Amino acid sequence: MTEENLRERIFAVADDEGFRELALEVFRFQYENCLVYREFADALSRTPARVQQIDEIPFIPVEFFKSQEIICSGMKPVREFQSSGTTGSVPSRHFMTHPDLYDTSLLKGFSHTYGEPSGYTFLALTPRPEDNPHSSLIYMIGKLMQQNESLPHGFFLNQPEALLQRLRHPSVSSGKTILIGLTYALLDFAEKYPGNYPGLVVMETGGMKGRRTEVTRTELHGRLTGAFSSAVIHSEYGMTELFSQAYSTGGGFFANPPWMKVFIREVNDPFCYCSPGRCGGISIIDLANLFSCSFIATQDLGKVYEDGRFEVLGRFDSSDLRGCSLMIQE
Repeated sequence: MTEENLRERIFAVADDEGFRELALEVFRFQYENCLVYREFADALSRTPARVQQIDEIPFIPVEFFKSQEIICSGMKPVREFQSSGTTGSVPSRHFMTHPDLYDTSLLKGFSHTYGEPSGYTFLALTPRPEDNPHSSLIYMIGKLMQQNESLPHGFFLNQPEALLQRLRHPSVSSGKTILIGLTYALLDFAEKYPGNYPGLVVMETGGMKGRRTEVTRTELHGRLTGAFSSAVIHSEYGMTELFSQAYSTGGGFFANPPWMKVFIREVNDPFCYCSPGRCGGISIIDLANLFSCSFIATQDLGKVYEDGRFEVLGRFDSSDLRGCSLMIQE
């Protein structure tokens, strides 16, 4: 199967059967073309000859992105994303060979949940792209803003009073303004400038590692709801090592785009998967991540439900502190 054929089919996935078929083809493609992934699969005796079902595909531990260059042979990276991390820790690195594929994934993924991004104004409580060019989150926000540059988008991490004035503009009440930010920054702003913000969508991106005391998502949303009166609280789930994002429009339940699927593995057995509603480790198939690795075992804990939605409940105790809130250095 050629890479051109695979690329054409990623965003045309329409059902579970089509997803399973394409996932097995992508597995074979990456086994043949990504040396690190092939060596990992060989060590587990999970070769294409042995892998006939989707639940037999090996998921590479997300930590590999810290020590290995996970990229298909012959591909030349044109962009590098890096994870945030604790001071002195080794960041994950994701080498981007086809930015157009990444852009298609993030734009179609947003549209799958919210409709065309060109209809939204994006206000960001994050660094600017020029201040952190290796952040996939900031790149995503910037790309969403570019879909309609006539709208009054902006980055406001160090300009809280300017953000306050923008939020008081009547256009915010239309329901087409999204305030997206690092969780600690949203809480800092909410505590300093609580108020009534009808129509506003507040989108938190998870985690406060190293910046503030960790809280559950339920507590976090309770604080944000109390401060941003009349606003609705949403969430974004993504990571440096993935191409795609999932969104929650309330209640902490995330929905995938069709080319991304979440599996819940038993904590002590990576090839045994939990039944719907049981807690375990989150493993993700992201078919858009074609020229790196589409099969990633994260350090997040969560649950998947019968309808495919999932929750993120925390992280393994042994995992490194990491998260978008560490993009800001003291």
